[in-house]
Amino acid sequence: MLTDDEYILAALRLARRGYGATSPNPMVGAILVKRGHVIGSGWHHRAGEPHAEIEAIRNARKRGHDTTNATLYVTLEPCCTSGRTPACTEAILAARISKVVVGAIDPNPRHAGKAYKILKRAGIDLVHGVLAKKCELLNEAFNHWIVTRTPFVTVKAAMTMDGKIATAACESKWITSAASRSYAMKLRQGADAILVGINTLLADDPNLTDRGVEYRPFQVRNHPLRRIVLDAKARTPLSTKVVSDQHSSLTTVVVTEAAPANRVAALSKRVRVLKAPEAGSVRNSWVAREPCIDLHWLLCTLGNENVTSLLVEGGGEVNASFLLQHLAHRVTFFYAPKVLGGRNSVPSVGGKGVSGLDESIQLSEIQWRRLGPDLLLTARLDS
Repeated sequence: MLTDDEYILAALRLARRGYGATSPNPMVGAILVKRGHVIGSGWHHRAGEPHAEIEAIRNARKRGHDTTNATLYVTLEPCCTSGRTPACTEAILAARISKVVVGAIDPNPRHAGKAYKILKRAGIDLVHGVLAKKCELLNEAFNHWIVTRTPFVTVKAAMTMDGKIATAACESKWITSAASRSYAMKLRQGADAILVGINTLLADDPNLTDRGVEYRPFQVRNHPLRRIVLDAKARTPLSTKVVSDQHSSLTTVVVTEAAPANRVAALSKRVRVLKAPEAGSVRNSWVAREPCIDLHWLLCTLGNENVTSLLVEGGGEVNASFLLQHLAHRVTFFYAPKVLGGRNSVPSVGGKGVSGLDESIQLSEIQWRRLGPDLLLTARLDS
């Protein structure tokens, strides 16, 4: 007979099947156990569809099992309010489940702990906090967004061992290996939006899609990957892929009042143009060029549009803006076993930098991984 930890681990594996498909909802997995045997299992497939608990109950009944007195293992506290789907607490009570084992508490302050009270009042045995950290990490983007209503920001960069993302001539394809590029596409799969600056757009003309990602039949995005371009002066050429391809409706070009009206009008015929305020005093502190888009305003705007996770793919000036203004929460850095050198080659983090070591950005929860010949660093940014 398995332990509570082992059943929650199994539910986490189910929850991960919803990767890239559930936003703006969390990934959740659930398992029903009776007399030491799994009688049902399920996960949240995508927003608007049944939650994991409902899927597990339906799966058990489809297999001919009675859920009375069964134990439910679920990675996240069941919902207790009705929205696009009924409250899971009601379904648990109707299924006559006698025990519920939960991983993480609902991060939404308006709902946190309420399901526990409902289930306890109904006489259901309740255990919570089982592998809570693992369960919380699975949904770190959702957890951040549901509390702050701003996206969880990951800064991603592919660089040489000396921290360069391109040569002085802006040559960058390809610094890292095919294994790293494949992993990067999976990062895009899990994001709601991807962001670059105008310099990257002009140098590389990227597609900014999650091309090459193999989706399972049940793993369909709730909404396509959005593409955000920071372009204060509306310099984006109409011929670029993000403006002229079949996905142009997913592109937002963010400009400021400094953008010429004729350029804004031309872009508006192809893509969404968002006029942002300038960043004021931070403009001269962190980045080399003016004007500077107010990134905090932009994050609030995207969060209100249900963008829970934002993948920033630079280049160096944009990376510096997010990192040095403390607007990023995680870094994903790919290091290739190469050295470019040179004063004029492009650094992964540009801007004016910090004035002293005491102002340097501190990383925590550091993890290293081999991807073919490359190294992958993932870490959280200390606030």
